[in-house]
Amino acid sequence: MPIATVNPATGETLKTFDALGEEAVRERLALADAAFAQYRTTSFDHRAELLGNAADLLEADQEAVARTVTTEMGKTLAQARAEAAKCVKAMRWYARHAEHLLADEQPAPDDVADSGAVRAFVRYRPVGPVLAVMPWNFPLWQVIRFASPALMAGNVGLLKHASNVPQTALYLEELFRRAGFPAGVFQTLLVGSGAIEGILRDRRVAAATLTGSELAGRSVASIAGDEIKKTVLELGGSDPYLVLPSADVERAARTAVTARTQNAGQSCIAAKRFIVHEAVYEAFAEAFVAGMRALRVGDPMAADTDVGPLSSESARSDLEELVDDALHRGASALCGGRRPPDQAAGWFYEPTVLAGVDRGMRIHHEEAFGPVATVYRVADLDEAITLANDTSFGLSSNAWTRKEDEQQRLIRDLVAGGVFFNGMTASHPALPFGGAKRSGYGRELAGHGIREFCNITTVWYGPPNG
Repeated sequence: MPIATVNPATGETLKTFDALGEEAVRERLALADAAFAQYRTTSFDHRAELLGNAADLLEADQEAVARTVTTEMGKTLAQARAEAAKCVKAMRWYARHAEHLLADEQPAPDDVADSGAVRAFVRYRPVGPVLAVMPWNFPLWQVIRFASPALMAGNVGLLKHASNVPQTALYLEELFRRAGFPAGVFQTLLVGSGAIEGILRDRRVAAATLTGSELAGRSVASIAGDEIKKTVLELGGSDPYLVLPSADVERAARTAVTARTQNAGQSCIAAKRFIVHEAVYEAFAEAFVAGMRALRVGDPMAADTDVGPLSSESARSDLEELVDDALHRGASALCGGRRPPDQAAGWFYEPTVLAGVDRGMRIHHEEAFGPVATVYRVADLDEAITLANDTSFGLSSNAWTRKEDEQQRLIRDLVAGGVFFNGMTASHPALPFGGAKRSGYGRELAGHGIREFCNITTVWYGPPNG
């Protein structure tokens, strides 16, 4: 795949970039290694000052960088602005909290004495340069939620971004440089996916984090495993959205529209499978379909657009194949199911709701990365849970019920990295984020995320005089 900015709303190639050669990559790895040797010894106060500078700069750049994001990957300008603002919030959160999150841990005094020590504690130390292989769908947020904790822990970052967002990737390197971070602490590597193995196998690269497809995750995990290097993977999702009889059905349907179509549905944590109790199925389906039909599809730069284009022509083709397979096998489209007839250029697809989906259809098992929802009717909570877990993914889940006993049952039985009640899944810097099953392993954000790329070190002192 060429490294290029191609406007998804028009299909026009706006700018192309040459990939870094092997010698240039080696030079950047050497710079990262040298930067880590110095940066790891800096104080939390100094790192927090630099990260705060970056937050201030991004806040000032919000409009310009949002336009770059929209141009490169197609999300609406309003959503791009919101993504930039979320990044600012995360940087400031880690600048405030990192020192506390990585403070020395003190075992109970009795346990210290029982170990034979006069003093013992646990210290979190940085591991070194971390390779971040990041996707295009949230091209600012995915990077910042890695970089903020990693840099505050004393690590340095090497960004291999998706090849269709090169200008955003270069902006991020420049952002950290302008903020005052030393040369080499955060670098963008404009390379194709074929270069990842060589970078990850380099002795100077300590670990890797990847957000992307299951196929990409398998590749990075296998290479890192061969090299005995730590990885964190956030992969695909096919999140269930359960609506039970005690729910506020109108609000659940209204939220469902946003949960499925934000970022044109191109989100791993988007609700994708809507599992509705038969007692409220008709009311929910009617309101949900009406909400999906009302969405305006079009120019992502326009203020009145709700859903922009998909990121690429191949992304739309993949989505069309899933929908066509379902329709051919007996599913019905309650709305959508086609390209918008008034959008001749660009990679647009109508918001779609499919009913009558069963296990024989690809869309039941595969992730639909676009504004396509599947709705299922179930008879009771047991059937809802069974269907919710009938997937190889386990990133997050949503459930609408006001009954405490049902909520506790869902917390116990849904196999996912998150259970969100009476709302939609969203990430926040104070809450850990990650999945189960083939959605990956490890956690980002919160204290769990900042400790993923730390050497968790036991420090033990024996009696000084024997």
